[in-house]
Amino acid sequence: MSRIGKLPITLPKGVEIKIDGNKVHVKGPKGELEDTFSPHIGITMDNGTITVTRPNDQPQIRALHGTTRALLNNMIVGCSTGFEKVLEYKGVGYRAEVSGKDLVLNLGYSHPINVPAPDGITFEVDAKARIIKVSGRNRHQVGLTASEIRKLRPPERYHGTGIRYQGEEVKLKAGKAGKTGK
Repeated sequence: MSRIGKLPITLPKGVEIKIDGNKVHVKGPKGELEDTFSPHIGITMDNGTITVTRPNDQPQIRALHGTTRALLNNMIVGCSTGFEKVLEYKGVGYRAEVSGKDLVLNLGYSHPINVPAPDGITFEVDAKARIIKVSGRNRHQVGLTASEIRKLRPPERYHGTGIRYQGEEVKLKAGKAGKTGK
């Protein structure tokens, strides 16, 4: 039995869920999410707890069991509290600001870079701490948007400049060994 798949999911207050066969609709304070799961996996709700079951132990079904439970839990957590990724930027002249819903970045290029906010994603910028917060209800979309922002100027290995995840350690390389004078 899958260790993750067999865990029940408890519904937090303010979250409503509708299960229609393999189609699940979750509604909460942060918004609504809807997804369709494999028809081989059973999703049931009893007294505010959701259980995910599988009919047999075939490898494909076993793989779907834990994955379905994790995706369903992410939908519930996203609609109740939401997800957030924090990015740090470091470099001379690097700036970030929010213009409307979009993120405008100055990353040492000859032009500013405009990153449009996908549906359900919001940006926050703290200019003093040099932090960009990407938040939303869909965990996959939050992570994807954060990684696309990081790709615009990944951390450089010699000076450490660029955009990185908060807490990410960039191992700096040694520069040139200068002449020794002989």
